[in-house]
Amino acid sequence: MKITGMRTGLHLLVLSLLAVTTTTAAQFSYPPDLSLDAVRKRIDAVKIGHPRLLVTADGFLELRKSLRKDPLRRSLAEGVIKQADGLLNVAPIKREKQGRRLLGQSRRCVQRVLTLSMAHHLTGDTKYVDRCEREMLAVAKFSDWNPSHFLDVAEMTFALAIGYDWLYDKLSAVSRDEIRAAIIDKGVALPFNSRHKGWVRSRNNWGQVCHGGLTAGALAILEDEPDLAARTVHNALHNVTYSMAAYAPNGSYPEGPGYWSYGTSYNVLLIAVLESAMGTDFGLTGAPGFSMTGQFLSLATGPSGQFFNYADGGAGRGTQPSLFWFASRYKRPDWLGDEHERLKRDIERMKRYSGSDRLLPLALLWMDNGRDISDIRMPLHWHSEGETPITVHRSSWTDPKAIFIGVKAGSPSANHGQMDTGSFVLDADGQRWAMDLGAEGYHGIESRGMNLWDRSQNSDRWTIFRQRNHGHNTLVIDDKLQIAEGKADVIRFSSDPELPHTVVDLSEVYKGQAESIHRGVALLPSREILIQDQLTGLKRGSRVRWAMITPATPGKPDGSRLRLRKADASMSLSIYSVGKSPNWRIVDTAKPQNEWDSANPGTSAVAFETIAPASGKLTIAVLFTPGTCLNSVAETLSIRPLEIWGR
Repeated sequence: MKITGMRTGLHLLVLSLLAVTTTTAAQFSYPPDLSLDAVRKRIDAVKIGHPRLLVTADGFLELRKSLRKDPLRRSLAEGVIKQADGLLNVAPIKREKQGRRLLGQSRRCVQRVLTLSMAHHLTGDTKYVDRCEREMLAVAKFSDWNPSHFLDVAEMTFALAIGYDWLYDKLSAVSRDEIRAAIIDKGVALPFNSRHKGWVRSRNNWGQVCHGGLTAGALAILEDEPDLAARTVHNALHNVTYSMAAYAPNGSYPEGPGYWSYGTSYNVLLIAVLESAMGTDFGLTGAPGFSMTGQFLSLATGPSGQFFNYADGGAGRGTQPSLFWFASRYKRPDWLGDEHERLKRDIERMKRYSGSDRLLPLALLWMDNGRDISDIRMPLHWHSEGETPITVHRSSWTDPKAIFIGVKAGSPSANHGQMDTGSFVLDADGQRWAMDLGAEGYHGIESRGMNLWDRSQNSDRWTIFRQRNHGHNTLVIDDKLQIAEGKADVIRFSSDPELPHTVVDLSEVYKGQAESIHRGVALLPSREILIQDQLTGLKRGSRVRWAMITPATPGKPDGSRLRLRKADASMSLSIYSVGKSPNWRIVDTAKPQNEWDSANPGTSAVAFETIAPASGKLTIAVLFTPGTCLNSVAETLSIRPLEIWGR
C-alpha cells in the first residue's frame, strides 16, 4: 500500500473543513429566508473547480499529510484502501429491486463510490478511478433510480455526485457527460419536472436524506446547470426545516437512534456540502436542538454498548461518521463516548472485506485529534421532551457496570412508532437485561400484501408481534392493544441525585381500559431500579399483564422472586403489590407468534398477571437488583405513591 505525505496537517485539515462555520450564525438566521434570486447570486459566485463537495484538493492534501502523525486515521485509511482493493474485480451493481425498493443497491453504490474515490485520493492510484468510473457509468445507464421510493434516488444521486466531483479531472469527457446527465435527469431535476416530490416537506428522515442527496448532486454540476442548482438549494433551505424540527428542544429524534443515524447523517452532509461549495450553511445549524443533538447517541446508549432502540430500530451500534463532525464542530469530544473503539472494530472488519457503514470513509475528513473524553459534560439524567419524549437515568458515565434505564412516552402513531409506550430498556453490570426486539423486516411484511405503514387502530401493523404492546416491556390489559392515536406525556422528571426518577402518564394509550395509568421509574441509592405502576378505573376482574423481554436466562420462578443470568452477571426481580403478590412465569418469545412474525432467538419474556379488584385500583411494582448490589432494599422496601416520590 502506498500513502503519500510526510508531515502532519491534521489540525489544518479540520480547521479548513470547518472554518466557514464561524461566520454562518452572524450572516443568517434560522429558518433560512433567502429568495431564489439571492441563492442564484450565491451560486454564480461559487469558485469553479473540483473537488468542492465536503473537501477541496487542498483538504485532500492535508489529509494525506495527517496520516503519519495519526495512527487511528492512518489505520482507517488502510481499511478504506483494503476495501477498495476488494472492489476492483467486483461487477458493478445492477438495477435489482427488493420489493418496492432499490435502496439496497443505492446504498451499495454510495459505499463503493466513496471507498474507491477516497482510495484514489489517498494513494494517487488511477486503478480506483477506473473501477469507480465503471460503477458510475453502470448506474447512469439504469432506466431510472426508482423515484416512487425517493430515498433510492437521493442516495444514488449522492453517490454519483461524490464520484463526479472527487474524480472530475480523472474522468473522460464522455464519462463526465453521461454521469452528469444521469445526476440531472434521474435525480436533481425530478422534483421540478415530475410528480415525485411528495417528500419535499417531509417531517421525518425522508426530508433530510432527499434534500441532502439532491443538493450534493446539484452542487456537483452547478457550472452546467446553475439555475437547477439554485432551485435545488432554495428548495432544500426552505423545506428541510420541517424535518429538522424533530431536534427541538433538546436534540433527540422521534424515530429513535437508528433513524437518527440515517436522517442526521444526510442532514450533516447537506450542511457540509453547502459550506464547502458555497461557504455557508445559510443558518441551518441554528435549528432549535441541532447544536445539542451530537450527544443524543451517547445519551441513548447504555453501558452494554446497545441503543435504547425505541420505534423501528435495532439495538446494535456501529461507528457513526457524523459524530466526528459534531464533536469537531462543537468542540465536544465527550459526545464521542466509545466511538474510537467502535471505529477500531469496524476498521478490522473493513480489512477483512466485511461490511461497514457506507459513509465511514468520511470519518477521515471529520476526525479531530481531540480524543480526551475525560471531561464528560453530558448529564446522567436526561429528559428529551419534544414530540416523542424519552428519559434516561444512569449511575455513571465511567463505570462499565453502571445502571442505565431508558423509558419511552409518546404515541404509537408517531412516524416509525410502535406500541411501545411506557416501555423501557435496562442495563446493569455490563449486560442488557430488559431489551426491545426492534423492527420487523419491512420487505417480508410488504411482500405478503400487509399494510405495514398504516398506523390506524385496526391496521395490519398492530398484528405484528414486534409492533404491538404484547411484544414490549409495557402493560397489556385484557389482551387488548394500546390506543394508536393516544399519547403519553412525562409528567414528572427529576435529576435529584437522592432519587432520580420519571413518571409517565399512560392513560391516553389505554383509554377505555382504565381511567388512569401512571408508570414511575426510579434509580434508588442502592443502585437498584424500581418500576411502579398505578392504575385506577379498571373494570372489576380485568387482567393486567406486566412483562419484560430479556436476552438473559431466567431461573426457576420462586413466587414473586425471579433471578436472571447472563454471562457472569445476574439480576434479581421482585414483585410488590397491594394484596396478594402475583407469581412470575416465563413466556417463549423465541418462536414466531404468527406465520408473518420473525423468530427472536435467545429471548424470552418474564411476566406476571394480576386481577383488578372491585375498587378498580391496582398498584404493582418490580424491583431490579443487580448481582453486584451490596445493600439491597428488597426486604425493607415500602411502596410509596408516585405522587410523593422525591418528597
